[in-house]
Amino acid sequence: MNSVSIITVNFNQSFVTEELLSSISTTNTYPNIEIIVVDNGSKINELPNWQINYPGIKFIRSKINLGFAGGNNLGVKEATGKYLFFVNNDTEFTPGLINTLVNTLDERPEIGIISPKLMYFDKPEMIQYTGYTTMNYYTCRNHCIGQFETDNGQYDNITAPTGYIHGAAMLVRREAIDKAGLMAENFFLYYEEFDWCDRIKKTGYEVWVDTRAMIYHKESISVGKVSGLKEYFMNRNRILFIRRNAPVQARLFFYVYFACIVTPRNMLSYITKGYKGFAALLLKAIWWNITQSTDSKKTGYPIN
Repeated sequence: MNSVSIITVNFNQSFVTEELLSSISTTNTYPNIEIIVVDNGSKINELPNWQINYPGIKFIRSKINLGFAGGNNLGVKEATGKYLFFVNNDTEFTPGLINTLVNTLDERPEIGIISPKLMYFDKPEMIQYTGYTTMNYYTCRNHCIGQFETDNGQYDNITAPTGYIHGAAMLVRREAIDKAGLMAENFFLYYEEFDWCDRIKKTGYEVWVDTRAMIYHKESISVGKVSGLKEYFMNRNRILFIRRNAPVQARLFFYVYFACIVTPRNMLSYITKGYKGFAALLLKAIWWNITQSTDSKKTGYPIN
């Protein structure tokens, strides 16, 4: 039976992380697992208490916030599993989750990375994710399949290739990581899983979804549904993703599209909605891409 390393990252949400650990212990039946919790520079160091209360779990602490990719990459370096299951700390497991995903990877060696169906925790009848469409590199737009739909079984029993996994829950074959490399840390937050999927595809592996497995997601606990931090990184990393992955012709078209359509539209939206400071954050996101390389080894830490 192939071993699975469950990796999650905590940042100032010890109670949320503890709820995840509780859900794993009460629902998981897959025997060959290890759990790794990375504390990403939280203000309060919970590791001494956690090490007492959760024997058998590996805890790692970074002195600074390394972002989503950096925190998970720390976990990878300590993981021993053949499969690595990256889950947001604001998720909760359901019975058979790991078993189903592992069986799919065992049966299909062409799969490099796979996600389960995601449901909103606060609205458990509402779907968050059952797959993604492919990316339009000219506009950096794609569609999350099933999002905000009531679950009436319309996406049940789908095990198939998809455009992208969902970063809140993704089971990855270690061999795929060895070939594609770790997640790019210069994204810091948002789009890094899309970038990773494109790189994994380039190594010859496929990206799949398996809706027979399901996980609940407490969306937006970390950042908030409307925040300057989220707006900055969504804009900055949308551009960075295209710089790193789009063909030349699509990349050039996107630059014109973002400058002439996206930027004025967003500026008007910020003014209309009264989002103070957001215009400056958008300009800062653009300037970051003008002045910084696409080197994934150069981290992109938060704005001051």
